[in-house]
Amino acid sequence: MAPAIIMLAEKTPPLDPGNTAFLLLSSALVMLMTPGLAFFYGGMVRVKSALNMLMMSFISLGIITLLWTGYGFSFAFDGDNGGFLGGTSWLGLRHIANNDLWGATGTPVFAFAAFQLMFAIITPALISGALADRVKFTAWSVFIALWATVVYFPVAHWVWGGGWLAKKGVIDFAGGTAVHINAGAAALGVILVIGKRVGFKRDPMRPHSMPWVMLGAGLLWFGWFGFNAGSEITADGLASLVFINTQIATAAAMIGWLLYERWRHGSFTTLGAASGAVAGLVAITPSCSSVSPLGAIAVGVIAGVICAAAVGLKYRFNYDDSLDVVGVHMIGGIVGSLLIGLLSTGHVGADVKGVFYGGGWHQFGIQAIGVFSVLGYSLVCAAILAKLIDMAMGFRVPEEIEISGIDQAEHAETAYDFTGVGSAVRGEGISSVATKKVDA
Repeated sequence: MAPAIIMLAEKTPPLDPGNTAFLLLSSALVMLMTPGLAFFYGGMVRVKSALNMLMMSFISLGIITLLWTGYGFSFAFDGDNGGFLGGTSWLGLRHIANNDLWGATGTPVFAFAAFQLMFAIITPALISGALADRVKFTAWSVFIALWATVVYFPVAHWVWGGGWLAKKGVIDFAGGTAVHINAGAAALGVILVIGKRVGFKRDPMRPHSMPWVMLGAGLLWFGWFGFNAGSEITADGLASLVFINTQIATAAAMIGWLLYERWRHGSFTTLGAASGAVAGLVAITPSCSSVSPLGAIAVGVIAGVICAAAVGLKYRFNYDDSLDVVGVHMIGGIVGSLLIGLLSTGHVGADVKGVFYGGGWHQFGIQAIGVFSVLGYSLVCAAILAKLIDMAMGFRVPEEIEISGIDQAEHAETAYDFTGVGSAVRGEGISSVATKKVDA
């Protein structure tokens, strides 16, 4: 986030209608990313668990909204208590008036709260892709409520709310640490506890709908302009740079992933194109205000290649990250965050120069502190929460349900119902035959 929004200014300017409209529109774009993520993940699973995958993202819109209203926004952004957590005066979004403005941006506090809410919603939804096919919906719902409380709200404060990482000088414009490393590390923590899917490494587990995947990737790409450019809060020149850097890095990452895929596996796949685009979006998220457009190309290509290679680590180290949340989000977030220490120009969004611009290794070290502190905290907390939930209520569905399909058991529905179509076809056939006999 831009430094100007860390705390309320003592003297705020009049409301700025342009900035307010920009922030509200950006909030809507980020909200759209969660359904987009649902389609992206939903297309990548087998047909028997497609509906469950959609629901694991969609439920975050309900649970996290209520938690954010109750205490999340206050804990993340209401002042600072020891660098770890905010205050309590905004519990229930109380003591905030319609005309209270956020810093020098001229935008209402409510608009900023809504924008940050959309970040809080999509972050736990990102974790769900690693757990596809095998977890109870109730256990998942309990997990995201606890994880958001124990991990996301404090980490958002560390990075954006004036907490200890912000004070150290960690640069994370729109969520490389707070969103992507946070979610990817949590995913790794949970899957180490709950174990692998039945048939992992043995059965083919191919995507059931590549059109869904491409639709989801397109919606994510579209919404990400609100995610990144909207984090400037104001509609200004830096927001414009962030916007174009987001586009450039995403395109570069997609090309980098596809070239690696062609070299490694001999083909250009649609799944590779979609995954490469998402990897680029992840990597440019923390660095979009710090690098030049040429730097954005470098961020994208490096992230595309590294993430394409990283998704295979689950087979080498034998952990079942179903939809490559660790390989794309955690690794992509690490790459984008650390590259700030190398590629920050010092004359765009951040006045800190990276190694390649004569700034030395100091900022790289600061970025590493941010990366590995968030990674370690989220991984350990997620593993502990998953273990406690597993002990209390069981995190996984029974093996027979996992084999037969989780949709019907958990939701009493399936993504596709062909019984009516089959009946209609059979009925039409009988009717047609009868008509022909009458005509004869």
